[in-house]
Amino acid sequence: MKFLAAIFSRQGFVILLLSAILAACTVVVDEGPGPRPRPPRPEPQYCSKQYEPVCARRGGDRQTFANSCLADRAGYRIVRDGPCRDSGGGGGGGGGGEEQTFCTREYAPVCGRRHGEMRTFPNSCEARAADYRVVGDGPC
Repeated sequence: MKFLAAIFSRQGFVILLLSAILAACTVVVDEGPGPRPRPPRPEPQYCSKQYEPVCARRGGDRQTFANSCLADRAGYRIVRDGPCRDSGGGGGGGGGGEEQTFCTREYAPVCGRRHGEMRTFPNSCEARAADYRVVGDGPC
């Protein structure tokens, strides 16, 4: 019986000691009244040259961008992966009507123009596929 009393008294001491240690490690964080505002998402300063085309929209305008970062930077909302498909194929640009255009991933920026709107494309093929006329090498 003395043996059991010794074991229980040691267990009681160990439990009491562990409880004291855990109580000393408790951290209280005061977050103040109400929810904390999230910090603003930083705008990307540089976009990669990786070619993963996306179709994006801003208002009534749909455009194909070389990647999602470029679409975000231009203020467009991504609609789907892959280039935009024109629904009705009109116009006299080099878009090729309803035939889908496949472009290389070459990065040689050009400035394109359509209906008075100027836009930079990653290469001339992308500009023609979006029914823009290339008006100069390099960004607009």
